[in-house]
Amino acid sequence: TPTMGYVLYVMSQNCEKYPEKPRNACLGVVNSGQYDSFSLNSTATCFTMCRRKDDSCNLKNLQRYWLDYETHLVENTSIEIVNTSFVKTLVHNFSTDTSDDLYFSLTPSQIPRQVMENENKPPDRVLLPRSFFESLRGKRSSVRLATILDVGLGNLFKGPRLSLEDGSSVLNNRLVGLSVGSTPVTGLAKPLEITFSHQHYLPNMTLSCVFWDATKGPTGDWAFKGCSTEHRDRSTVCRCDHLTFFALLLRPILDEATVQVLTRISQAGCGASMLFLAFTIALYTVLRFFRQRFKSEDTPKIHVALSVSLFLLNLSFLITVVNGSQGSNAACWARGAVFHYFLLCTFTWMGLEAFHLYLLVIKVFNTYFGHYFLKLSLVGWGLPALVVIGTGSTNSYGRYTIQNEENRTTLELCWFRETTALYVTVHGYFLITFLFSAMVLGLVAWKIFTLSSITAGKEQGLNWKGVLTVLGLSSLMGMTWGLAILTPLGLFTIYIFAVLNSLQGIFIFGWFALLYFPSQSASSSATTQADQTHSVSHG
Repeated sequence: TPTMGYVLYVMSQNCEKYPEKPRNACLGVVNSGQYDSFSLNSTATCFTMCRRKDDSCNLKNLQRYWLDYETHLVENTSIEIVNTSFVKTLVHNFSTDTSDDLYFSLTPSQIPRQVMENENKPPDRVLLPRSFFESLRGKRSSVRLATILDVGLGNLFKGPRLSLEDGSSVLNNRLVGLSVGSTPVTGLAKPLEITFSHQHYLPNMTLSCVFWDATKGPTGDWAFKGCSTEHRDRSTVCRCDHLTFFALLLRPILDEATVQVLTRISQAGCGASMLFLAFTIALYTVLRFFRQRFKSEDTPKIHVALSVSLFLLNLSFLITVVNGSQGSNAACWARGAVFHYFLLCTFTWMGLEAFHLYLLVIKVFNTYFGHYFLKLSLVGWGLPALVVIGTGSTNSYGRYTIQNEENRTTLELCWFRETTALYVTVHGYFLITFLFSAMVLGLVAWKIFTLSSITAGKEQGLNWKGVLTVLGLSSLMGMTWGLAILTPLGLFTIYIFAVLNSLQGIFIFGWFALLYFPSQSASSSATTQADQTHSVSHG
């Protein structure tokens, strides 16, 4: 009929004017504020569907949905337990009059629960200090907590800080939410503690405790303010002074391509260093035949001892890299011990170079030691041997792996398999020698440039001789090794460290040749004369 035709026409026009929007849960609109089973499940599918450069997802809306869901659980429902594949929650009344710290388990496959005082503390747990409850007294008589959210492999709750392409990730893709609803809790006198367990501390990854800041950037991002990170052997402890969603970020220090490039740079640099260190040793041997004083002087002997230890370190490094972890466990143990020994010998002789320079330039008087070089040799070769024997007795050597973002091994070496022994006998040992050497070098540099300022009336301009002298001495005392402290700043410093450190042998040869090769320069003569005086003073 005409009337029906008119109605159908009007309806078609309204449909064009107000077209029905497709039901896309990942835009974060259709399920907003709805937390029935269907809405939760359909929104949870977005954890894996929302990938980078996917325009069908609205990350801000989706992330807000889960933040609001936690508030909804605390304030608007009587639900105490949520147990699904993607979220596990304990919502419970806890009196604010409690006088004890409270522990809760955060085992990924289980619903969070309170841990009693007589129970063993689970590896994944949260500690709420009693000061937290004290801060809420007067505002409410009870609080309702906590959520474990599995956000999958997509882009939700990753933020700009994580680059998924280079292997950055949230540990186990798991977030821990702690909330008392819409009431903000900040500035806790004693921070809460969240312990995340993991199999081992990945050698090429940095682990950082973070919280989700919904106000950061257009979609929100991870932030560090108010949180500290404590690394342990098989866990990481996060301490934060507020409540929100927390996670442990894993970011690679080195990816597979970078490891390969740095390995090639180190191999080339070590090969070049070995060649020039051999030249240094050969030059010293020749000079002993043509200069009688070389048989009694201690300074060139110390330089050569450092050259020998560095040559053997480079050789053992090349053998270790080429062979990887091939062979039996005993053979791998032996290669790790040998490499460790020559590394410590190098550190020790660099420290002895600094000690010798201290006696030569700083102390000067009353520096007689009988059998001086023999005593230095006992320290230079003997002390590392004692450390290696002690380390080996704890069975700390073994296979050491560097993994990429897909947990595939990119490099495997015979080195340390126990991180505690590595930190103590390598990092700690190096730090002691480095700080002593840096202090001595600073004193020597101060003396050099102070003397030059006194004679500034006679010579104008920068004291280039002093600069070159300090640079030469810094190569002997291993100042390039100190660049390792700066490697967390970025990839550029890692490359600088790899290049300069692997070329240390070339720098030592240049200094040795400048110092002892026949020359009429005033600086060389003065330095050689000082060395002669010092050597004679030690008998």
